[in-house]
Amino acid sequence: MSQTASVWLVIVAGFVAANLPFVLDRLVMAVYPLKTSKPLPVRLAELVAWYFLVGALGLALEHRASQIAPQGWEFYAVTGALFLTFAFPGFVWRYLFKRRRG
Repeated sequence: MSQTASVWLVIVAGFVAANLPFVLDRLVMAVYPLKTSKPLPVRLAELVAWYFLVGALGLALEHRASQIAPQGWEFYAVTGALFLTFAFPGFVWRYLFKRRRG
């Protein structure tokens, strides 16, 4: 896989993973079904877990392509902000979009 394809794979995986906690009403990485809706703190905890899983995917792809570059706190601040930005459509759909019930 080329480096460009690897970068796009991580970006698309990040976008999908950032929206999963808000789109699905399942617990434990979208596997365990719930009878009621998840509260916001649970969704945010899942968002953090998905952030680390996508980061692990990116790390694996970087290791496969070349030597892993050391990262400082700035890298994690930027990727965390990007992940939160990716999660915005799911948050809007879950909490701000008015849906007709019934």
